[in-house]
Amino acid sequence: MSNVTEFVTLAFTAVNGLRVIAYVPQIVRICHDNTGAAAISCCTWSLFLVSHLTTIAYAVVVMGDTWMALVFAANSACSAAIVTLALLQRQRRRVLARPVVPYVRAAKHAEV
Repeated sequence: MSNVTEFVTLAFTAVNGLRVIAYVPQIVRICHDNTGAAAISCCTWSLFLVSHLTTIAYAVVVMGDTWMALVFAANSACSAAIVTLALLQRQRRRVLARPVVPYVRAAKHAEV
């Protein structure tokens, strides 16, 4: 492997490894969000997840690179967490938005 190829491979793996840290603020924001994670596009994050999963397959099958596969497995886990948390927040918001209907016990009618 040439020096340039080694450098690019190292840079690619390092930057994508550091990217895992960048997911943390997004995950924290979703957890504290009161709007049902309205600003999160589950479609976009799901596409990121699928992209990471295909990169894992590429790393294993084509490159034979376990480290690259592990880095993208971490990215996949974080993307999956973002989608899951956003969907849970949306469900939570829907439940909290339902009107509260007091329980009224039906009166028994005496037969005459």
